[in-house]
Amino acid sequence: MSEKSMLLKINFEKSCPSEKFFPPDEGVELAICGRSNSGKSSILNMLANQKKLAKTSNTPGRTQSINFFNVNEDTLKKLVDLPGYGYAKASKKMQKEWGQQITKYMASRKSLRGIILIMDVRRPLQESDLNFIAWCEQYNLPMQILLNKSDKLSKNKASQELMKCVEKTAHNLLLDSPMLLSAKTASGAEELSKKILDWMEII
Repeated sequence: MSEKSMLLKINFEKSCPSEKFFPPDEGVELAICGRSNSGKSSILNMLANQKKLAKTSNTPGRTQSINFFNVNEDTLKKLVDLPGYGYAKASKKMQKEWGQQITKYMASRKSLRGIILIMDVRRPLQESDLNFIAWCEQYNLPMQILLNKSDKLSKNKASQELMKCVEKTAHNLLLDSPMLLSAKTASGAEELSKKILDWMEII
């Protein structure tokens, strides 16, 4: 039986180039964050069991708006795809604009209840990731780290990278224990889906 989860039905709601376009600040939202090459869009597509729900690209840094998706046809429960950070080839002006977008969203949304932070398992906890984690601490929000692309490593190597990440983040009480995931094979999808649903019950 495929590990692809059927627990979540995810529908695109709207794309917002600035905060004035955000939907009403109500219910519960979980923000999906990560470096531009971490596979955020692929994970959204995997969770929804759709290929084109979120746009993917071979060129990192294409997601520039803040995209809202409702979960299980409940407009009070949303996943929010934030622009990727850490894309080296982006201009300083573009990086600044992305930073301002993310800051305005995180500082203004009372419905934001948690952060899903996605990293490439082959390159976890880079400086930009650590800076983002430190920056998020001021919002006192729980955070789930996902080590994506686990299919790119052997099971043993992926497990080793997971344990390293667990050890390096154990001191941060806001971080839940990191999880391995593969958007390509859907390994870990069911566990992540249950995590999202559990968080969304905290209203």
